[in-house]
Amino acid sequence: MRACQLFVFLLLFSLTSFADEIGEVSTKFRLASPNDKIVIEAFDDPNIPGATCYLSRAKKGGLSGAIGFAEDSSDASIACRQTGPIQLPEKIKNGEEVFKKRTSMLFKSLQVIRFYDAKRQVLVYLTFSDKLVEGSPKNSISVVPIRDY
Repeated sequence: MRACQLFVFLLLFSLTSFADEIGEVSTKFRLASPNDKIVIEAFDDPNIPGATCYLSRAKKGGLSGAIGFAEDSSDASIACRQTGPIQLPEKIKNGEEVFKKRTSMLFKSLQVIRFYDAKRQVLVYLTFSDKLVEGSPKNSISVVPIRDY
């Protein structure tokens, strides 16, 4: 039984990418438990140094949110910028996952996928929420033009 619990913990931990929390604002006051919030986080593209994305996402509060059982909504926004010199790898994979964060205990996550538009020399970042059975059509994109510094 302990081995099964450890496996589930490691699986959940591995599905989470790390981001720096920039700030948060409360959207719904809750008297005896954490408020619902909008959280702003930043992460660097792990394979494209010089590209940084900022995500704002909804985070459910309440007792279920405090203990990790709440399911966050699919609402999210993304803005990505060139924060340093960008040198593209020789081969860039379109549709590569660059960020993933759990938004429910088991079955839902927020993802950021990167595409490269060679014709226009831009990186396109797409954020959306997926679920084991049915994802959400809510999405947001951001485009980073590749410029020499």
